[in-house]
Amino acid sequence: MTIQGTRVAGSTGTIGAIIAAMSCAACFPALASLASALGLGFLSQFEGVSIRYILPLFALIGLAANFLGGSRRRGLLRFVLGIVGPLAVLAAALLMATYGMATEWLLYPGLVLMIAVAIWDLTAPKSVAEGHDLRGFERDK
Repeated sequence: MTIQGTRVAGSTGTIGAIIAAMSCAACFPALASLASALGLGFLSQFEGVSIRYILPLFALIGLAANFLGGSRRRGLLRFVLGIVGPLAVLAAALLMATYGMATEWLLYPGLVLMIAVAIWDLTAPKSVAEGHDLRGFERDK
């Protein structure tokens, strides 16, 4: 997968996870109120499907994109943050769907990390992203 492809996939995973989490008014009230303010209150009728299937799917897309693209981008910090965010969202979704636990303490920081890494990817210069390996050294072209 190319650098641009992993950037798009990572951003898609982030946006999809946010929209899926917005559909669960009882689980994540802050995101549900944001969804209502944006005119997306109708998503609450898909709460069960969103938490069980859609949120984990988009978290996995983000995780895969960050994992595959992590070795091509500069810095271990970016790689770790890119993996931790989707893992937190995935864990929150699975704990919510399986055990019915309140997991907003895990979901919100995971979404913030996913957003931060997506913005980092979109604003990083292309030459920096392509010219270094995971340790920060220049790669042979």
